Amino acid sequence: MAVFFDIEHLPEFKNAVLTIGTFDGVHEGHRAIINEVVQHAGKVNGESVLLTFEPHPRKLLHPNQSLGIITPLHSKMKLVSSAGIQHIVVVPFTEVFAHQSAHSYIEEFLVEKFHPHSIIIGYDHRFGHDRLGGIELLKKYAQAYKYELKEIPARLIDEAVVSSTKIRNAIKDGKIDEASSMLGRLYTLKGNVVHGNKLGRTIGFPTANLQPEDPDQIIPATGIYAIHVYHRGNKYNAMLNIGYNPTVSDKNLIRIEANIFDFDADIYGDSIELAFVRKLREEIKFPSIDALKMQLHSDKVAATEVLKKYPIIYL
Repeated sequence: MAVFFDIEHLPEFKNAVLTIGTFDGVHEGHRAIINEVVQHAGKVNGESVLLTFEPHPRKLLHPNQSLGIITPLHSKMKLVSSAGIQHIVVVPFTEVFAHQSAHSYIEEFLVEKFHPHSIIIGYDHRFGHDRLGGIELLKKYAQAYKYELKEIPARLIDEAVVSSTKIRNAIKDGKIDEASSMLGRLYTLKGNVVHGNKLGRTIGFPTANLQPEDPDQIIPATGIYAIHVYHRGNKYNAMLNIGYNPTVSDKNLIRIEANIFDFDADIYGDSIELAFVRKLREEIKFPSIDALKMQLHSDKVAATEVLKKYPIIYL
């Protein structure tokens, strides 16, 4: 798979079969759409091309709203590639791009830059200034610009929209099992290990404190989780606390802290990825440090039992 960020210097795609969207999550509904594109490209001896946007259009159009991204760009590209797409074009979503007319979007963007054999798009896809363009306009110009227009069935589009909303809500609520089922994989969060208060080390449970790579990605609900940790190509079992450490801190500062089992390396500054398997319990305030330590021992046992049932299924 090839990835292109510069839309001014694109190659000549052979019989390009285009689809367009944010594809946040690249979940089961999205993969059904992607399969349609891949299969059609095979039928016309063409190349499959997926257009997506960075940043997410809502970040520019609705800057005061929380994005709640499921899948950051680096993960999206990996997942789209594994689904069979040959080319990803990451379109910079700028004020200029957002304000082009719907006709210019078709003529100067889609046609001039991609010379598409086919455009596969959903009935609800909107484009151009004030989102005035849609599938009817694409149909109107199909003959003039010599592209085939294939409408993705409404059922697939509706399922994808519903799935994205349900997945976001499940993650926010800490219902990781439900989110994973809809995603078709474990939910992951990537970032760098930063220095914390180092209290965990003093009580026998040292933690790697994560600073998420994408500040717009959804953080699961507070609580204790059984997780996998990926670091430099290796996988480790771990338990994770997302919360405020109420037993030892009165600061209103949320932390993401992983206690990696059987691991004692210095990884400050390194990138790690967390794969969420199951929520074990809520975060609570304990009456003493000793009570906290006892609970952490129980949590480790519980996490170990959960993770025995989950081999490596991601990365």
